[in-house]
Amino acid sequence: MKILSIQSSVAYGYAGNSSAVFPLQRLGHEVWPVYTVHFSNHTGYGEWRGPVFEPETVRDVITGIEERGVLPECDAVLSGYMGADPIGTVILDAVARVKAANPKAIYCADPVMGDVGRGFFVRPGIPEFMRDKVVPAADVITPNQWELQYLTGEREIHSVAELLDAARSIRDRGPETVLVTSVQTDETPADSVQLAVVNGDGAWIVTTPLLPMYVVGAGDATTAIFLAHLLTEPAEQALAATADSVFGVMETTHTAATREIQIVGAQELIAHPTGRFEVTRLD
Repeated sequence: MKILSIQSSVAYGYAGNSSAVFPLQRLGHEVWPVYTVHFSNHTGYGEWRGPVFEPETVRDVITGIEERGVLPECDAVLSGYMGADPIGTVILDAVARVKAANPKAIYCADPVMGDVGRGFFVRPGIPEFMRDKVVPAADVITPNQWELQYLTGEREIHSVAELLDAARSIRDRGPETVLVTSVQTDETPADSVQLAVVNGDGAWIVTTPLLPMYVVGAGDATTAIFLAHLLTEPAEQALAATADSVFGVMETTHTAATREIQIVGAQELIAHPTGRFEVTRLD
């Protein structure tokens, strides 16, 4: 499969395309990375250097790919953090161009906006752009639980039933598949975190241990790994493989005691998930 991935990049460490491209390749997909920024390191360090590319520069790179005549071969478009509305508009234009060339292509969007305890960490206008423009255009969307609450009218999610209702309300607005990350409801076991997926065939959830750590780039890798599997497998199998591989990356990172996720160190767990976590059907 061939994937056009339009995201940020960093020279040192892992975030955006720097976190997504290698897992996609390790899982056997060809990736066409387009960068929206190229920083020395992710912004979690507080200091960084490097350029933010103008929207027209990003559009120009995509046009150059289109001029190679390869968009009919593109199976998916992947996006994550959007720095500003103009970049988002360029991404949605790229999605439209790809789908015009290949109607079977899908758009997978990680609607990066914020998280529990941090609130929004994107520029004003981006949450509304994600809600009003990106969600209706996406075939697959991968919000964390906090983002899902915002996208569905800021309804609070305390139970699995409320989680499913929120995911289904997103599906009513366009996306076929909703992967919810960082799930912690009143029913989540202690010291655990969950992933859930909902599509037209049903809903499933998987539970993994919650490690005492916070890292940047794990969400980008999660979305990439899920998309990689979803392109060739049913959603429940993609969920199981994603949970296994992402926990493997996090466990390896925790053992290494580093703030950068260990994608290379855990690459065998990405390429060959072991099936250690059981997926439960919810409906």
